[in-house]
Amino acid sequence: MPEPGTTAVVIVLPDAAPLLDAAWRIDPALVRRGLPAHVSLLYPFVPVSALTDQDEQSVRSLAASFPATDLLLEEVVTAPGFVAVAVPGLQSIVDAFRAQWPGVRPYEGRFGARPAAHVTVAMGADDPATAADVRAAIGSLLPLRTRAATVQLVVLTEDGWQPRLTVPLGVPDGP
Repeated sequence: MPEPGTTAVVIVLPDAAPLLDAAWRIDPALVRRGLPAHVSLLYPFVPVSALTDQDEQSVRSLAASFPATDLLLEEVVTAPGFVAVAVPGLQSIVDAFRAQWPGVRPYEGRFGARPAAHVTVAMGADDPATAADVRAAIGSLLPLRTRAATVQLVVLTEDGWQPRLTVPLGVPDGP
């Protein structure tokens, strides 16, 4: 589990909230509350104590270089203890953020050098029957249309994940 001071850069997908709600109804412990449905661009990102104005400006600039985009979520992906929905339409943004910060290993390297863009729906679904139930529940909600419109830099505090910076995709910073 992450500790306070951990940061992440994410694209929030509000229309994907029903996916997390479906998993929560099966077992609330499977869903990490505090962040809405999202795709992680960089997690963990730079610890809040080391975060610089330049890091924030780079997040702004990179977000501005990609347009907001409509997405169709269609595919459930699983691994032991893990259920997610693939978001291939955001892979180029994920790759660009990772290239901007090559020293930041996605998920601390747990899922390889280039994990695919996804919305995590359930973690800790170690029981195969529970994982199958989650897969079936979220599969019944697909395909799902959503829109990627903003990038958020979030910080884990004692009170949960809090947005530090919200930047629209495709909107240049400044006058």
